[in-house]
Amino acid sequence: MNKVLSILTVCCLLQTATMAQTKTGIAIIPEPVKLTPHTGQFILPKELTVQAPTSEKMAPVLDLLKKKFSAATGKMVRVKAVAPAAAIKLSLNKTADTVIGNEGYYLSSTAKGVNIRANTEAGLFYGLQTLFQLLPKEIESKDVVTGVKWTVPAVEITDYPRFGWRGLMFDVSRHFFTKKEVMSYIDNMAKYKLNLFHWHLTDDEGWRIEIKSFPKLTTVGAYNVKREGTFGDFIPPKPEEPRNYGGYYTQDDIREVIKYAQDRFVNILPEVDVPGHSLAAVASYPELSATAGADKYTVRSGEKIMDWSKPGHPALVDNTLNPAGEFTYQFLDKVVGEIADLFPFGYMHLGGDECAKNFWEQSDAVKDLMKRENLKTQEEVQSYFEKRLEKIVESKGKKFMGWDEILEGGIGPNAAVMSWRGVDGGIQAAKLGHEVVMSPTTYVYIDYMQGDKVMEPHVYASLRLSKTYEFDPVPEGVDAKLIKGGQANLWTEQVYNIRQAEYMTWPRGFALAESVWSPAAKKNFTTFFSKVEQHFARFDEAEIKYAPSVYEPDFKAGMNTDGSLNVALTSEVTGLDLYYSFDNSYPDNFYPKYTGVLTVPIDATQLKVVAYKGKKQVGRVVTMPIAELKSRIVKAK
Repeated sequence: MNKVLSILTVCCLLQTATMAQTKTGIAIIPEPVKLTPHTGQFILPKELTVQAPTSEKMAPVLDLLKKKFSAATGKMVRVKAVAPAAAIKLSLNKTADTVIGNEGYYLSSTAKGVNIRANTEAGLFYGLQTLFQLLPKEIESKDVVTGVKWTVPAVEITDYPRFGWRGLMFDVSRHFFTKKEVMSYIDNMAKYKLNLFHWHLTDDEGWRIEIKSFPKLTTVGAYNVKREGTFGDFIPPKPEEPRNYGGYYTQDDIREVIKYAQDRFVNILPEVDVPGHSLAAVASYPELSATAGADKYTVRSGEKIMDWSKPGHPALVDNTLNPAGEFTYQFLDKVVGEIADLFPFGYMHLGGDECAKNFWEQSDAVKDLMKRENLKTQEEVQSYFEKRLEKIVESKGKKFMGWDEILEGGIGPNAAVMSWRGVDGGIQAAKLGHEVVMSPTTYVYIDYMQGDKVMEPHVYASLRLSKTYEFDPVPEGVDAKLIKGGQANLWTEQVYNIRQAEYMTWPRGFALAESVWSPAAKKNFTTFFSKVEQHFARFDEAEIKYAPSVYEPDFKAGMNTDGSLNVALTSEVTGLDLYYSFDNSYPDNFYPKYTGVLTVPIDATQLKVVAYKGKKQVGRVVTMPIAELKSRIVKAK
């Protein structure tokens, strides 16, 4: 009983501290471990003096601070190693504080100034991110803003992360994103204390990293035919169409991005996706294929190349590497070697997902391999491939990581697993003693639609903000020490530009950040969303795109007893009023207000709905065709 009371007491204290943010207007994402607001505030002086260590490691932290303050406030920022009257003081502990660890910090603001203390430069960096969130939203402006009272509320914060691996995956293969755009993506994730950038660099649609041993990977493999529309259903390119859409990163580009990320305390995990998803490599070097005629293959432009309606999703063209060919392993040895030399991070991701095996089944070379190695199934063939690849990766001084399919047929001895098909693969891997990063489709596939499909670029599944917020990387019954953390994945089949990448990432990236940084006991969606709305305003200042889909309703169609159609509307968040029309006009807050299930007028062709908070429109007008509602009833049956 005493234990139960103690747990309840702790939970109540955590919840009280969380609610304190809402009541005081403080909106820190991710939620700090402990936050105690006080009366009063600190007003920034006209000239801003910062006391901080001036070591080489501190240079990027101080550079960020100077740029942030000078851009928005116009204030001159002076940094001194010793400045007793400094407005902001940053300090490193002489003896490590075991409470906050390597990335935690203490922040104290009073009427006299702001103090941030940490064990490491990373901790000070994260403390500064919190300080920026304590300042008015205009601190996010790229231009000097006048007429703002630059204040910091009085507060005491103790903060440190729940997990060391707090990641976002960005697919730059389906569509190419420039070096500058990748850096902007890293900037935004670092603001929210995410520290692992998973860079998906190769796939069927493009090879994006220069490999000097194999130049055709980029001269051929980095380009396809431009198509726009619904990816996966494009008309196959004609031979005469120019293959000039795409691009790649030189090794110097890669080094520059790595340095940029390091300055923001972000590690970069490179991914080369093999043996499936390898059409760009095969089109460049057909001898990598086990299939005759591969010399006629071209880099995919978004046409259909796999049949997802059948078991094993058979490939229509062989987009796999030959697991029985020695050239495959010679190729991978050089590719892995060059990438290992570029990336300092200790892990390397080698894919392993969605490998179609129907062409392997037809290959005499693969059949001979199976006899020679006593392999009974195609899954064991892939396991043979993965284990050889693991040895190559380890020979370059890196740790091998793959998607959870590498468990099939038998996992290598030291492999780490990234679990994407739900959490079961991660549970299985952890029970076998392997390190795991959780990135399940259920919660963190942010390429999924985040609102109704009538409003979003069509993808085969949906993922609402509230569902992402439920993510917990540690399932019950698993040794938490083997769960390194979690990440969200942004695949870019339907993401053509960086603005859409931002739209797909935020606000679900906020939910991810809180799931991997904050104590599980402090998570509360209502409180979280009240903070999200304040961060929407910050993103407006920063001119970063985000999705307002959270304000838009879910539609559930039904039938009345007389055979007429009805529709129920539900909101993901509380405090909204929904207004609607059936007459094809655009509703506002003077239109009928939704109070219960609606009967659809017999001749109506569309239902329009808009969300308000008080007198302010917060959602887009959603146009729902009546024919779509009817089709949903048919599908439900």
